[in-house]
Amino acid sequence: MIYAYPCNLTPDEDGALVVTFPDVPEAITGGKNRSQALEMAEDSLATALAAYVHEKREIPVPSALVEGQELVAVATVVAAKLALYSAMRAQRITKVELAGRLGISESAVRKLANPDHRSHITQVQKALRAVGHSLVIEVIAA
Repeated sequence: MIYAYPCNLTPDEDGALVVTFPDVPEAITGGKNRSQALEMAEDSLATALAAYVHEKREIPVPSALVEGQELVAVATVVAAKLALYSAMRAQRITKVELAGRLGISESAVRKLANPDHRSHITQVQKALRAVGHSLVIEVIAA
């Protein structure tokens, strides 16, 4: 899955832009201009999706981008952690089981699966491989 979501930029009464995500209604932010609004949108989106993980909810699938919307992606390591969480959830793999597969402690797996915790991307990639997935990075024009 690609962890990039369409958002709407709507001017408010002061001329600032409000950012909302149709697929992640909890992610609402804004900025004085387009650049600032999109920068804030990335953080808001990551925070909202992390809440889905903490609440043990399914990560929403992004809808198709429509005219007038902007696409916002979460940071690579956050995307990798969301993918790990989703794979573990789909396969009903516990943190203890993944720890055994990786030869690390359960507390280390908790950190790897937590989007709010800083982790090295190579460790998250290793965990993804342990659940039968791999990370592919695509670069597109902004």
